[in-house]
Amino acid sequence: MAASTEQATGDAEKTAAEEKPRVLEPGAAPFGNFPQYSRFHPPEQRLRLLPPELLRRLFPQSPETRPILGLDVGCNSGDLSVALYKHFLSLRDGETISDASRELHLLCCDIDPVLVERAEKECPFPDGLTFITLDFMNQRTRKVLLSSFLSQFGRSVFDIGFCMSVTMWIHLNHGDKGLWEFLAHLSSLCRYLLVEPQPWKCYRAAARRLRKLGLHDFDHFRSLAIRGDMASQIVQILTQDHGMELVCCFGNTNWDRSLLFFRTKQATETHPIPELLIEEGKERNRIRFWRQ
Repeated sequence: MAASTEQATGDAEKTAAEEKPRVLEPGAAPFGNFPQYSRFHPPEQRLRLLPPELLRRLFPQSPETRPILGLDVGCNSGDLSVALYKHFLSLRDGETISDASRELHLLCCDIDPVLVERAEKECPFPDGLTFITLDFMNQRTRKVLLSSFLSQFGRSVFDIGFCMSVTMWIHLNHGDKGLWEFLAHLSSLCRYLLVEPQPWKCYRAAARRLRKLGLHDFDHFRSLAIRGDMASQIVQILTQDHGMELVCCFGNTNWDRSLLFFRTKQATETHPIPELLIEEGKERNRIRFWRQ
């Protein structure tokens, strides 16, 4: 990591640690920063729905000239980030490729510095995945850290963003306006976007866990106007308000969460989805188009 990014990351870690103290009680993770999250939602449940050739088909250029840049928001301790990296590079367990970072590089961020530290220590691909502590809703810190990373590659946006089971925590902690702004930021930062929204029943469960522990309820839970079918709500905000296009839904996990794949209009013009990829996905029953 470049010196400028290291300094910016250090400042962000201090800010996050000061503003967001870690909650250690089981079930009382108000920002979704659960320890050992992957034990409850194993990465394999998402990977089985995603075509491993997806990124190589979307970005067929030579890795020697332009690595694919990804942003993973809410990476927790990095288990899913590493699994996605291996999946899209078709790496088997225990296998490493010394120059893999020239083909794909992921910037993975989480609000919890303890989880980020664990991710850094356990990551088998330190050249391909960069972990940073970041409160994504902190505009100043977000701009500094993301711009610092992108500038190392001479880029202004990421090729693809991953937002896996994060939207609910943004929504509960920042309200309807916060969710709208969060999706606005993501859509402006990423040419393609993979989103796994939590359904409304998860909101109720999260609020119930806090009440059982005798903790203060989420400030915005009872006042949220955006509710109900959250997958449809996310689709509506991203397509109608932020100019993205819903390409497809890759299916649902065993815990009933949809994997929604979006692209910007600019990506549509410069990197059309290969028809062969769509047809293969339909044959495997992995992809279904949403008719609106």
